[in-house]
Amino acid sequence: MTHSNRKLSTFPAFFNVAGSKVAIFGNGEEAFAKTRLLANTQATIIVYADAPEAAFSTFLRQKDIQTVGEPYTAEQLDGATLVFAATGNSALDAGIVTDARALRIPANAVDQPEYCDFLTPALVNRAPVAVAIGTEGAGPVLAQMIRARIDQMLSPSLGTLAQLAEAYRGAVDKVLPRGATRRQFWRRFFSGRVRDEVENHDLAAAHQAATQLLHNTGRTEGYVWLVGAGPGAEDLLTLRAQRVLMEADVILYDALVPEAIVDMGRRDAERISVGKRKGCHSKSQDQINDLLVDLAGRGKRVVRLKSGDPLVYGRAAEEMAALRDAGIGYEIVPGITSAFAAAADFELPLTLRGVASSLVFTTGHDLNSNVLPDWAKLAISGATIAVYMGRTVAASVAERLIDAGLASDTAVAVVENASQPNRTLIHCTLQELPAIQNQTQLDGPVMVIIGDAVAGANFEHSTPLSALEKQIAAA
Repeated sequence: MTHSNRKLSTFPAFFNVAGSKVAIFGNGEEAFAKTRLLANTQATIIVYADAPEAAFSTFLRQKDIQTVGEPYTAEQLDGATLVFAATGNSALDAGIVTDARALRIPANAVDQPEYCDFLTPALVNRAPVAVAIGTEGAGPVLAQMIRARIDQMLSPSLGTLAQLAEAYRGAVDKVLPRGATRRQFWRRFFSGRVRDEVENHDLAAAHQAATQLLHNTGRTEGYVWLVGAGPGAEDLLTLRAQRVLMEADVILYDALVPEAIVDMGRRDAERISVGKRKGCHSKSQDQINDLLVDLAGRGKRVVRLKSGDPLVYGRAAEEMAALRDAGIGYEIVPGITSAFAAAADFELPLTLRGVASSLVFTTGHDLNSNVLPDWAKLAISGATIAVYMGRTVAASVAERLIDAGLASDTAVAVVENASQPNRTLIHCTLQELPAIQNQTQLDGPVMVIIGDAVAGANFEHSTPLSALEKQIAAA
């Protein structure tokens, strides 16, 4: 049977249980699980348990849940809105459900589908927002896995935002006409500055933004997110980055950002490639700054998508300055920088107790002067050095570090396309490092990590640079 003609055997619905009696029967884990689930609601829970297990008993006391320690009688069902039979005795559970049905009370017996008038879902709680996931009993573990994914996707402050919306609903109904104007207000409410202030835990500012939005519905306020796309792997993108990508009207992305990550944006969002790859710039930095200001000035919500982290060699300072000068709101969304991804690929400890207690990020381009840069001095004292865009400066880095006194046999890790399926891992010593410039097949971004801590890496999946040199010579 295909998905297109498969129909649900159950109808998803939400019971209104606020202030209503919900009866739960049982002493063990199943009754405990149902009670935990119902404790998310405003129901009046009564647990019928004559000998609850220790953890269950503690929970009941802590939550001040009414507990009746008497054997089951049909009278205990009186006034109940829902009934859960979870005694562990299948015959007793079936009897409880039968009695409940006679009273026209929906009931559920654990692990007995024929005695279930309803099924309990896996629940994502952002009260008053709730997401319920059901599999009609086919895969409870699958339901929990889906719940975990959705729980990650939804902001913890979503419930607070929904509560704020409740507070404004009456005013919106009075001030704004039905139809497109009102829908526009709510779209901006849930995806604009109001939401941003709630995310920042500033409820006073959120109220102010909501009031301004209510009286200026015809005007749209632009906003910019400077977002780190991470080192390339899609699943290393942060949850916040995924969220803002779905809210952006326009996405400005660098050449190193994979297409799959750009495609995480809204389907109807405008996408603009701004280049920004070594030796290949489709737009200058000034042009990018002007574009950000222009788009946000026209009321667009813009994601400026950068490889790695925006604040690590991402020229975010210039973009932030331009946005501040133009009076445009913006936010930084951090990303995983390539040095961390490269170290993870190599299982390499960037810091190591008693060996390396500091870490330096550099591009190596400050080696052109006659003065030994501070980071080189730190390398000699034991720091781990992470060199971005390292292939083209490998020779000068190695030469200056050896001249300054760093041991020529210091371990070096080289990673191309960190975190991605097509990554390449190479290891060598500092004196061998200059030969990496001959590896012209390394046309992706290359990270070079140098220091005594590199000796603690796992070299099982990397190739010695000397072996690659032999291959080139043989060819």
